[in-house]
Amino acid sequence: MIKLKVGACAVTFAVALLTGCTLDPHYVRPAAPIPAAYPEGDAYESTTAAKAAADAGASGSLAASAATPSTAPLAVDTAWRSFFRDERLQRLIEIALANNRDLRVAALNVAEYEAQYRITRAALAPSITASGNMTRERTQGAIASSSDVSVGTTSWEIDFFGRLRSLKRQALENYLATDASRQSTQISLIATVATDYLTLLADERLLQLTEDTVKSDQATYDVTKRVQELGNASLLDVQQAQNSLASAKANLASYRRAVAQDRNNLSAVLGAPIPDNLPPARKFDDESMFADIGAGVPSLLLTRRPDIVQAEHALKAANANIGAARAAFFPKIELTATAGTSSSTLSNLFKAGTGAWAFAPSVSVPIFDYGSNKASLDVARIEKQIEVADYESAIQTAFKEVSNALTARATYVDQIKADREYVASAQNYYTLAEARYKTGTDSFLTFLDAQRTLYTAQQQLATDILSRQSNLVTLYKVLGGGWEG
Repeated sequence: MIKLKVGACAVTFAVALLTGCTLDPHYVRPAAPIPAAYPEGDAYESTTAAKAAADAGASGSLAASAATPSTAPLAVDTAWRSFFRDERLQRLIEIALANNRDLRVAALNVAEYEAQYRITRAALAPSITASGNMTRERTQGAIASSSDVSVGTTSWEIDFFGRLRSLKRQALENYLATDASRQSTQISLIATVATDYLTLLADERLLQLTEDTVKSDQATYDVTKRVQELGNASLLDVQQAQNSLASAKANLASYRRAVAQDRNNLSAVLGAPIPDNLPPARKFDDESMFADIGAGVPSLLLTRRPDIVQAEHALKAANANIGAARAAFFPKIELTATAGTSSSTLSNLFKAGTGAWAFAPSVSVPIFDYGSNKASLDVARIEKQIEVADYESAIQTAFKEVSNALTARATYVDQIKADREYVASAQNYYTLAEARYKTGTDSFLTFLDAQRTLYTAQQQLATDILSRQSNLVTLYKVLGGGWEG
């Protein structure tokens, strides 16, 4: 570096000439690498929903929620309190938002980056300081005193080539990216609370079914054993009844464990124990537990889904960093100035003729740095390309997630309709098999098969209802819903 002293007039002229200069590349949002519309076809249209939508009163039902997405409010415009209609779930979400540690860390990160932005912004203005001192010393029998007071700025960089402004823009975009990350964290937290709650309801339902099955199998085993002791049933019938009972008891232990773990998981995400005084819960299979939502068009994701917004702010920050790297090739101009008074006696400090001032602008010109500035610029450009790729990847991931959730919303309607038909048929099979076994028309093995078939059908229905409900939560999340400032 070579440092040169320049005159005050030259500095003033240069400030007027170059203050508006900026070296940031012109920012252009990359083209979205996705289609203009979501996929269509049989997998995205429910035949059950289409029929239900044509019937009066279909609105609000499970089928209607998949049949009328085009007329429903958009997910990004639906607050979570409106989407989740279960009052108990609403209360659990409130608790999580107030106590969850991950969300607390995300909020603190936003505050940290906001403070960093204020620090960077402050560098654009001169730092004014005031100082004063008095000395009194004895030298060769004489006592000498001196006092001075001064106000000035020390090493204020005049932003001729926009380096500081580029750094300020970078800090601002990093702050905005962190705020978008906080929004994304909140949406994910809400979805996690909802999914954990629904899983708990489903496992409680499966536990209830298993408890009923154990009671039924126990009664069947007791009766079969008594009948065998009277000589009217074989040991094979007793063994089959015992096998069925043991299997049901194993399932019972499994679901008891699942329910306990579900409660632990929910408590962890809440950041607090599950309260006992929660509002009443809706039934597990209540079809109106969620509001209907529409998907809109893919381009909405670019501005409304927080993780994509975060990726674009990171890209803009990288773009601004290129401007700062470019500015490093140009002279760096700093200004040091002071003004004040100086006197040998304190009483004369502010009298005429005691004034003092200093004005010392300086210029640092990069001459030879072994390619350091060039390498820094290369790094900045590469980082921008990385952010472009991350931004495009975020868009593609979002499109995939929404498309998958849309097809799941449609097909689960038909699947659950078939499950209900299966349960009804299995119930009829069980009723007939029980009656025919009691009259001796059919074997005990047929009766046990009917019993297992009914239990399996009920399990499948509960599992698919949970999958359907979890997918609706996922759809709401991936469409960018759930954020309330």
